[in-house]
Amino acid sequence: MKRISTPRRTASLSAQLVDSLRSHIEAGGWPVGTRIPPEQALIEELGVGRSTLREALGALVHLGLLEARVGDGTYVRASSELQSVMVRRASAAQRNNVLELRTVLEEYASGAAALRRSEDQLRRLRELLADADAACAGADKSAAESVDALFHRAVVRASGNDLLIEMYDHLGTALTSSLGGLPWDAAGAEEHAALHRRLVDAIEDRDESGARAAAAAIVQLTRDHEAGAAHVAEGE
Repeated sequence: MKRISTPRRTASLSAQLVDSLRSHIEAGGWPVGTRIPPEQALIEELGVGRSTLREALGALVHLGLLEARVGDGTYVRASSELQSVMVRRASAAQRNNVLELRTVLEEYASGAAALRRSEDQLRRLRELLADADAACAGADKSAAESVDALFHRAVVRASGNDLLIEMYDHLGTALTSSLGGLPWDAAGAEEHAALHRRLVDAIEDRDESGARAAAAAIVQLTRDHEAGAAHVAEGE
């Protein structure tokens, strides 16, 4: 009978480099969306050969952490394999399904935040509300979407559930920023802001059911807003 080959006890240089670069990305050394240093700069910094570097970068592209853009360089696509898989799956799903998933995660997280939040976390939520008001008053729509994403991540972090926080962080782009893109009218924007204030008030009062209801209402408002926009587009 053929024997199973004994595994090598030392990893290849390229495998070690993959682990090193992956850890660097996970730690935020290269944030998602940024372009990594050019090949020659990495060769000089890391002290490795060109073929070793290319093999390691190719492996990270295959894992979904990096994206090579012809003529533009290599960009960080995700901070981990799990994030890459989950974001890709959520991005390919029907928008309504993404909203339902967001409702499940944020409703539970908001209720847990009401029970477990610290004073520092509550203060951070209040600061983000103020930032959101300022962003909405300006003309930079992307800034408003960015603050909104930070707000919902802060709520989830206040839940104190490490696994939920990790999952939400991995799906953050698909569950928040990717749900933007449609303009709000003045009335819709005010209702959206009012629901966020209601959510923070409930978290401050440690009102679990009130926080869950506010979180669900925020997602429902987004769902109704998108349905209305789609109806208008169909009628044009």
